[in-house]
Order: sequence, then structure tokens, then C-alpha cells
Amino acid sequence: MTGITRTSADLDPRRKRILFRAWHRGVREMDLVFGQFADNELADLAETDLDELETIMGEEDTDLLKWVLGSQPVPERYRTPLFNRIVSYRPDFDVLFDHKDKNA
Repeated sequence: MTGITRTSADLDPRRKRILFRAWHRGVREMDLVFGQFADNELADLAETDLDELETIMGEEDTDLLKWVLGSQPVPERYRTPLFNRIVSYRPDFDVLFDHKDKNA
């Protein structure tokens, strides 16, 4: 769960860009959420879903993190099945980062 697990060799240029961007968000928690989602679902997304994904990924990571963690309500425009699918890739950050800190 620390990085990309799929190859981009079979992806079209748009999906390659999205995959790269999903794993290079700037905030590690968002890398994990978007990266895992992209690894597992990007190849099968319809063009309209890609449009929505790019719009969502255009939001600030700090806002996205609050929405994903549920500390702030998700704006109405993102209360969609796609956003819910993305959020389902949220790992248990407390366990993930507590374990990491104890081994440091």
C-alpha cells in the first residue's frame, strides 16, 4: 500500500496522466486513496467518469482529506457514486501511520 501497483503500459495517454497524478498528490493520505482507486478502477472507467475524476482531483488535497475522513461534509456536487467509490479506498490511516511511527 505504499505505491503504484499497476503498470501504465496498457493505458491511453489520458489514463496514464491520471494514474501518475493519483499517486503524486502532494499529501500522502490522498496518494493512498486516489492511487489505490486508480490502480484498481482507472482502466474500466467511462469517459464521463474520467471527467468527474479529473474534476475531483482538481480540488485541494486539504479539502479532499476532510471530505474523505468525514470531518467536513462532502459538497453536494461530489455526493456521487464515483466519489463514494473513491472514498471506499480509504485505508485506516490511524493504524497505517501509527504502525509506521512505531517502527521509525
